[in-house]
Amino acid sequence: MANFRASFRDPTAQNPPNVSSSGSGGVCMMRNTWRDEQHPSFINFISSYLNANSFRLNFIPIAPDFIFNCGGLSVAFVFVTNWDCNNCLSTYSRYLYRVQKLKEQFANLYIVVTLPTREQNDSFVRSYFKLGMKLGRPTFVPVQDLEMGFEKIVKIAHARGVRKRQDVASKLRAERKRSVQGMDVFHRVITSIPGIDNHDANSGICMEAEARKQDNPHQSSRSTHH
Repeated sequence: MANFRASFRDPTAQNPPNVSSSGSGGVCMMRNTWRDEQHPSFINFISSYLNANSFRLNFIPIAPDFIFNCGGLSVAFVFVTNWDCNNCLSTYSRYLYRVQKLKEQFANLYIVVTLPTREQNDSFVRSYFKLGMKLGRPTFVPVQDLEMGFEKIVKIAHARGVRKRQDVASKLRAERKRSVQGMDVFHRVITSIPGIDNHDANSGICMEAEARKQDNPHQSSRSTHH
């Protein structure tokens, strides 16, 4: 069992940060073997916290401990809940090997480590530098307790999802802007031809726009519903 405090704080009692403004925070996938290693009360806390933030929880056999899908982006996490100071190098080496394998599979990977005591924190820092880890590859997130660790996980996943949605929206706006600019250029070129008036040019623009929609119906659908 991982470190366990007698009672976990109620995630619904203190207004947890509402990470979902759209009514659906996303999907959280938890590795079933990781779940089996934790105290049932901690799993209950996780379930309640996710429910309070509109996340759907699934237990499945996956390589990382958690995979969050928010806004179409997958973010993976390894959650170390019991750092063993007495066998730190062996523990760290085991996690390091696993992390190296996960880095090959996931572009967005975070390692959250629970270090409630000064001794555990110092032990982790020594192991981190002794084994030559590169800062930020992947990102390690030390926390003081289990609840804080999971809250950090949800906040990181949500923030990455929001940024992904913003990037997609920005790309769509840029595409629309280029399309309008292209139509303006097309209009100027057409009207510069002798014998072609604005009506003829506008008809040509409508035909061009319709042809683009037929060439890329998915793009048209996304723009219409944005």
